[in-house]
Amino acid sequence: MSLFRSRSPRPADGDRLQIAGVTVRLSVNPRARRVSLRVDRARFEVVAVAPSPRKLAEAVAFAHQREAWMAQQMADIPEQILLAPGQTLTLFGRPAVLGVTPGRPRRLVDPTGGPDRIVAPAKDDDGEAWRAAILRLLKREALAGLSRRTQTYAAALKQPMPKVGVADTRSRWGSCRPARRGHQAAIRYSWRVMLAPPAIADYLCAHECAHLVRADHSPKFWEVVATLNGDPTPHRAWLRQHGANLHGIG
Repeated sequence: MSLFRSRSPRPADGDRLQIAGVTVRLSVNPRARRVSLRVDRARFEVVAVAPSPRKLAEAVAFAHQREAWMAQQMADIPEQILLAPGQTLTLFGRPAVLGVTPGRPRRLVDPTGGPDRIVAPAKDDDGEAWRAAILRLLKREALAGLSRRTQTYAAALKQPMPKVGVADTRSRWGSCRPARRGHQAAIRYSWRVMLAPPAIADYLCAHECAHLVRADHSPKFWEVVATLNGDPTPHRAWLRQHGANLHGIG
């Protein structure tokens, strides 16, 4: 019999563990000052962050200490709502009904003022191709609406129009990379911004455009936001209360 016991493998960056029924992904972030936990709603998991690989074991131990907290965070994530024919979405404040068509994906505007229709062909039994086509169309609609708002706020700040994109993120509403020498500024939004009331979409665009001149969240940054779009407090409160439900759509 061996006189030596086999050691458990050391935890590594990217490992996934099951702790009290919760998936925990290990992540090394050299900019982190200490071990911490955050919730990745898109992947329905908790991320245990460590400042270095040798601190990953400490991050695992910390996750075990916070089992109750992790379970509660997972329970608070709304159930995902898959896009389906007949479903009604509100796009920048205007209702639109999702549907099936034999033709190309498109948005059909009701001339009588009723709900628009967002339609795409159904090519398979499980609806994945239809959902993918609808999602591409929704992203195009979101990009158009958010680009218009971004242009308005960038002009108000006398800043060049940044490059605007949309993504399928569920963890944040937007991000801004200010202009650098030889590089155009870029703003990326979650396409789900379009599902919020128009006033919330306006606030989010003002928020990201404010980062074109203030790359922080200092009091001066919030002064820029207020100058562009008024008091951000009610909009931020709305997102805290309802944002998770929007992240569940898709």
